[in-house]
Amino acid sequence: MNTKLINYIVLKYLRFDKTNPFISISGILAFFGVAVGIMVLMLTMAIMNGTQKEFEKKLFTMNYPLTIYPKMDNSVTYSLVRELEKKFPDFIFSPFISTQAIVEYNKKMAGGVIFGVDSQKEILVNSIYAESIKNLSLSTFDIILGNGIKESIGASGNERITLYFTNITPSGFSMMPKIKRFDIASSFKSGLNAYDQAYMYTSIEALSSILGRDSSIYDGIHIFSNNPIEDINTLKNSLPFDVGVVGWWQQNGNFFAAMELEKKALFVVLMLIILIASLNIISSLLMTVMSRRKEIALLLSMGVSQKEIKSMFLRLGMIIGVSGIFVGVIFGFSGLFILDTFDIISLPIDVYGTSKLPLELAFSDFAMIIIGSFSIVYLASLYPAYKATKIDVLDVLRNE
Repeated sequence: MNTKLINYIVLKYLRFDKTNPFISISGILAFFGVAVGIMVLMLTMAIMNGTQKEFEKKLFTMNYPLTIYPKMDNSVTYSLVRELEKKFPDFIFSPFISTQAIVEYNKKMAGGVIFGVDSQKEILVNSIYAESIKNLSLSTFDIILGNGIKESIGASGNERITLYFTNITPSGFSMMPKIKRFDIASSFKSGLNAYDQAYMYTSIEALSSILGRDSSIYDGIHIFSNNPIEDINTLKNSLPFDVGVVGWWQQNGNFFAAMELEKKALFVVLMLIILIASLNIISSLLMTVMSRRKEIALLLSMGVSQKEIKSMFLRLGMIIGVSGIFVGVIFGFSGLFILDTFDIISLPIDVYGTSKLPLELAFSDFAMIIIGSFSIVYLASLYPAYKATKIDVLDVLRNE
């Protein structure tokens, strides 16, 4: 194969054709179309990944890596916690009890879930809780409110609030809800309103006393693990039959499945931008073939093989497409740098937990973008290259 001849012809055809400017314009549009498509894909995938990771981080904290729950009454006990702590010294265990309650302050009310926890253990598995009680000395009937609950009832400082529990106590001829006053010790802001408007924390002793329960019997155990997806199986094999364990990703499976589906759908839709741009490559190369029919026929008559002719136009299309991919990658990384460095897009912090646009381009997504784009460009160049080899030399030279 005559590489020098192929390179010479390719460079000649890449120059702006003044006699047929539409061919060159079509090639330029194809180049920019591929570049823009790559840039948009990179930015979109980075935003989708960043958003997903941001939610994962919030949900990971508030849902805990692993949670042990009872399958039968009174199956999660203090002795089970002690046994697991000895068997798995690398894990951190924080037992809890929970119930629903209504908060009342200054004639304003809000509902939520209150957790009774051991604060010394809970701070090791819940960074948001740990931050909220930093430098505080908690008493038995202190309470930590979600910021949404605190704002709903209009509390501003360390006021005393009243909690109405769903457990009821017989009183004469009526049933009265259990009522207890708590002192607001602090509040927390997780970044997810669903939790800030529903979660409250107090001590295990306080909640056990109010509910009339044995303080050594729990509703579950929150567990911190560095590798929960693998550790869950190890833990399952060591637990008694009357308790189970669930991971945070299993508790929010539908949410992440929906985000993953949306990400895949966006990827396919945005790939259409590159597909449309590749149509310009096809049209540009086909117009080049039609306008250079005489030259191609002469080359074939002088001994240039069909394989070399095919290689010329395939290389021509690949240069247009691959250069568009290369420039698109540069545009994409430049866009990511600008969005990450400057506050061009500002998010409502009360909704997303961050005012900065979360960006994270996964290597797998980047590889899929490059491979997919390269495949589309290659296929778009293949057909015009094939058509160039099918020119009838005698007919063209006779008539043109």
